Amino acid sequence: MSRHYDYLVIGSGIAGLTFALKAAENGRVALLTKKNRADSNTNYAQGGIACVTSAEDSVDLHVRDTLEAGAGLCNEKVVRQIVEEGPARIKELIALGMSFSERENHGGELDLGKEGGHSKRRILHAKDVTGREIERALLAAVAANKRIEVMENHVAIDLITRRKLGLPGPNACLGVYALNTQSREMDTFAADHILLATGGCGKIYRYTTNPDIATGDGVAIAYRAGVPIANMEFIQFHPTCLFHPLGKSFLISEAVRGEGGILVNEAGKSFMDGVHPLKSLAPRDIVARAIDAEMKRTGAPCVYVDITAKSVEFLKQRFPAIYAMCLSCGIDMAKQPIPVVPAAHYQCGGVVTDVDGRTALPGLWAVGEVACTGLHGANRLASNSLLEALVVAHRAAHASRAETKVPEKIKLPEWQAGSASDADELVVIHHNWREIRQLMWDYVGIVRTNKRLQRARKRLDLLHVEIQDFYWNYRVTADLIELRNLALAASLVVDAALARKESRGLHYNLDYPNTDDSKPPQDTILQAAS
Repeated sequence: MSRHYDYLVIGSGIAGLTFALKAAENGRVALLTKKNRADSNTNYAQGGIACVTSAEDSVDLHVRDTLEAGAGLCNEKVVRQIVEEGPARIKELIALGMSFSERENHGGELDLGKEGGHSKRRILHAKDVTGREIERALLAAVAANKRIEVMENHVAIDLITRRKLGLPGPNACLGVYALNTQSREMDTFAADHILLATGGCGKIYRYTTNPDIATGDGVAIAYRAGVPIANMEFIQFHPTCLFHPLGKSFLISEAVRGEGGILVNEAGKSFMDGVHPLKSLAPRDIVARAIDAEMKRTGAPCVYVDITAKSVEFLKQRFPAIYAMCLSCGIDMAKQPIPVVPAAHYQCGGVVTDVDGRTALPGLWAVGEVACTGLHGANRLASNSLLEALVVAHRAAHASRAETKVPEKIKLPEWQAGSASDADELVVIHHNWREIRQLMWDYVGIVRTNKRLQRARKRLDLLHVEIQDFYWNYRVTADLIELRNLALAASLVVDAALARKESRGLHYNLDYPNTDDSKPPQDTILQAAS
């Protein structure tokens, strides 16, 4: 079935929902989401949104902190634009019904948290469930908007472009093929503007804080269409994921350290004192490597966050979800340290865009974790991601109104399944999925070497052959689509890591342990023939 809209949004996190609301002022919007509309990385964000709202803070300080964390690869102009425009976007979010935590007995003054790499308290939060509250507010607004049609259980497969259809004239994005996982039918969507807001690729790693949907779909879809991808070697590992069999992928927010939590080893000794002046609140790349080194040095399976200096009352009030989760695992964080390990958390690279979310392919936009605007550089400053999503989604919605529309209405061809049959052995998909995640964790993790990266590259090449054979010979399923994207996203990370002959930010290679200061820092750009 083929349908046409003014705007097509793929993804239902903060980026997709914000864009949809603003784009709906100018036309009909279809919003596709893989599962249910609340299933997104945004929903799992605990910490909050970094934004200058205090008289003690300034735009210049926030810009400086971002540039310092980004290790020389940030686009300073983009950083300043996003930081400067943040307060206005926060006001809009509050007007939609978002409630941020306030300080007790301070007349409605916002309670600002502090996280790694920040020189001031500037993290707006809703206790420790900020992402969930943002999703609630935005989804309510979307549900009330009659110009937005939300389609759950739709998995995007590939972009439809003029070049792929063999049409004359400059290349442009015309639409998307998507699988309706409930009806098992293929839908064809045409739109004047298509937005990728699909989040990151955390599930390429065995250990991640991301939900199951984070399979690198947007990056893979854009790459196959010939759109440039940048800086995929910079995968941020959150230093503190709960280490407990009952706490799968549960994040111990950096805000816990911001409120006084200290990283300690099994002996209860702090090990960050000589690593960085900010100690346990150093930037994430430094903390993750320090934890990795401490675990290897001692042979311990984890380290700990000790916040026992705070009262039970404070912890229950400030971190209700974390406190309850730890307690369900038999850990009373008011009395004992919390066991933690690093886990893949955030994709700093992605589809190359400008600050308006515009890609190199006319008609295609990208916002949020899927995109690389130049804000994060080689390492994301904590809680800058939700800010970027708000600001760039706003800018993209307004910029798209001024874009020249394709004058002719092109009838897009329907999906051709050919003679493909249902797969008889789905074990192949699940085996390959597990193998990719394990090899990425073992060979392309926090600390890398050329030999490990080359091993990963060789095995991924073989897996690509197996997956492509499966893809073309059997009927497409959601699991197969995700596996195909997962393998490609993993390969992009490996290729980018092999291309960078230095250590910088989140990319640390023992064969090139130093930063190359002999020339200006360069982005790692990967692009397929379209």
